[in-house]
Amino acid sequence: MSEPQKVVVIGQGYVGLPVAMRAVDAGFNVVGLDIDERRVTALAAGVSFVEDISNEELSAALSTGRYLASTSYEDAASFDVAVISVPTPLRETLPDLSFIEEAGRSLANHLTPGATVILESTTYPGTTEELLIPILEQGSGLTAGRDFHVGYSPERIDPGNQRWNLKTTPKVVSGIDEKSLERVKGFFDRIIDQTVPVSGTREAELTKLLENTFRHVNIALVNELAVFANQLGVNVWESIDAAATKPFGFMKFTPGPGVGGHCLPVDPSYLSWQVRQQLGQSFRFVELANDVNEHMPNYVVERLTNMLNDDKKALNGARVLIIGLSYKKNTGDVREAPGLRLLPLLQQRGATLIAADPHVVEHRWPMDVERVDLSQDILNSADVAVLVTDHDDFDLSVISGTTTPVLDTRNVAAGDRVTRL
Repeated sequence: MSEPQKVVVIGQGYVGLPVAMRAVDAGFNVVGLDIDERRVTALAAGVSFVEDISNEELSAALSTGRYLASTSYEDAASFDVAVISVPTPLRETLPDLSFIEEAGRSLANHLTPGATVILESTTYPGTTEELLIPILEQGSGLTAGRDFHVGYSPERIDPGNQRWNLKTTPKVVSGIDEKSLERVKGFFDRIIDQTVPVSGTREAELTKLLENTFRHVNIALVNELAVFANQLGVNVWESIDAAATKPFGFMKFTPGPGVGGHCLPVDPSYLSWQVRQQLGQSFRFVELANDVNEHMPNYVVERLTNMLNDDKKALNGARVLIIGLSYKKNTGDVREAPGLRLLPLLQQRGATLIAADPHVVEHRWPMDVERVDLSQDILNSADVAVLVTDHDDFDLSVISGTTTPVLDTRNVAAGDRVTRL
């Protein structure tokens, strides 16, 4: 099989940009397509907004002359491999596949015999064959399997993870037929250390949903346990650490202020939606986990209210410091972040909000929230504080001596005024 020379990666976000950079490293000519003009302009100037890709790495890719950031599908002409890594959000609890549909329609105009299209976006089983392929065939006049190849390979990006990155994390790959699987596997074999073939695209699509549903359910378990343990006067963190010493039959999950990112708040709901749509049944574990995790920000507000009451203060009119807004430490990713979900809940109760997060870029910073740096003076100026995201570059030692009550949702701070979630 001749090696593909031109790779198009649609979506240059947390998933697509690392794929594009690895493809450049592997010797491909790469076009990174994105509809966000501001993002494309920044990428073309060597400025990366994805923590896992440094400005130096991006600049090195640009200097090869083999990476082009673009908003125009005209630059996708004559591609050999196209990887679709666009968002698949929920709109009022319903899957929104419009980004996949638009990518498919635009890509179809440049689809030629022998090319390979790979969907990476998280979605429900059947999307590749039932939604994407008809769009590609209608727009190109070609037939999938006969004229071009199609596969699905779920992303496994974990922003900020220093050990398991795109290259080192095993990659599940699939195709609609044997030749498609061969092409998909052949591409990722050049940029990933290990590929894991499965028998079909539906199995690969379900794999991604299974992985995140597993996490979602287990996080909901410890979140609900944390609520009850607090009411019972039990240190749930100590119990979790003790249970984690068992070398078998237990996997450690920890509580938090809610779940964020694309994976946990969104992906399990895709599976729940499909089960209800096609089978007329409810996926009870997912729906229960959704209920628990979605209400954790409300529980955090309740705890903050009680802490203020203990100091004979009200939440109405209080100055509340939020330490960390992104959903995950050491990243600026605010997608579905529980820190952002806290904001309207606190504002509706009359609180004045200030927040510290050096990782969140300015255009993603929430309006009506004063941006501050975490310091002893800022902490002492607040009536109450909540540690939402424990970035490594926060100096948490300032918390130990503060007179301000602090709700620590990550079990990382110490001090007389610190209360754990």
